Amino acid sequence: MSKPLTNRKEVAKLAGVSEATVSRVLNGVGPMKESTRERVLDAAKRLNYELNAVASSFARGKSGNLGVVLPYVPKVHLFSTYYFSELLSGIGEAVRSKGYGLLLLFRDPSAVYDYASLYRTQRVDACIVLGTNTAETELEGINRLAEERLPFCVMDQKFDNPLVSIVAADHEQGSYDAVKHLISKGCQRIGFLNGSMQYSNSWDRMSGYLRALEEAEIKFDESIVYQGNYSRTSGKNAAEDVYRDLNELDAIFVGNDRMAIGLMQGLREKGCRLPEDLKIVSYDDSDAASLTEPPLTTVKVPFFEMGRLAAERLLALLADKENSEPIISEKLQTELKVRKSSGS
Repeated sequence: MSKPLTNRKEVAKLAGVSEATVSRVLNGVGPMKESTRERVLDAAKRLNYELNAVASSFARGKSGNLGVVLPYVPKVHLFSTYYFSELLSGIGEAVRSKGYGLLLLFRDPSAVYDYASLYRTQRVDACIVLGTNTAETELEGINRLAEERLPFCVMDQKFDNPLVSIVAADHEQGSYDAVKHLISKGCQRIGFLNGSMQYSNSWDRMSGYLRALEEAEIKFDESIVYQGNYSRTSGKNAAEDVYRDLNELDAIFVGNDRMAIGLMQGLREKGCRLPEDLKIVSYDDSDAASLTEPPLTTVKVPFFEMGRLAAERLLALLADKENSEPIISEKLQTELKVRKSSGS
């Protein structure tokens, strides 16, 4: 016969406390003498008593989960992209260290997402929103969540609403540094392959690009600004236009490494020598950036640290609402990594 499962009453008897005290210690609820807490934990360990985590969380009105909400985009493998994988790794590191669970959820970007329902149904205690943009459906969903004053954070996207918590990178400064580096190499005609303007960080990249040109008294030329969507395919497609303008260009700044890798592939197929015919500076410093030929000069974005910081701040808020700032506003610095693609 198997041994009957230990119950809370037995733990209370061995520790010399009430069942209510055992419950409070194991659920981490309320103040407790350290000696009492240690006595209860020692008794639970000796009796091999494990608290039912699901029942415990619902008794406290908590799920024990930090939610991460991502956009569902058919045929796009989000987890294979450097941006999402690094952010999720940072979030996961913070969640693991705090003993929380991580719940991944997907939203339809074309519809208003009911974030608040995740809290009402106790699926999450807080959430981090990835990959959002300035579309009306996205704005409405985030603004509704902010009005509920629920603990959440948006990653790397600006919102005008002061109640929206944000952790982002300083993309304007990062782009400025990238273009300034090309100017320091003697480049005057600097093109720009940017991502979709529905993302605020695309506008930030454009602002940094323009600031560097203006500071160097280089006239902005809209004809050498090209449009991509942050995918490798869009970078390769842009190679047609960039190659057409090659005699007009000294260099090009590209909004992320994936587009830059596609662009380089497309240009090489047309016989372009890099960086002799065109200097390139990119953005992100993904794992592939140092493996291209030539290796990419790129702006390192601390995505892992951004994800970890957002999760840590939210979990700190859940643990101590009285002494934690309810609105998160963090901007992390980027770093230029110089390699051979810029002629260095």
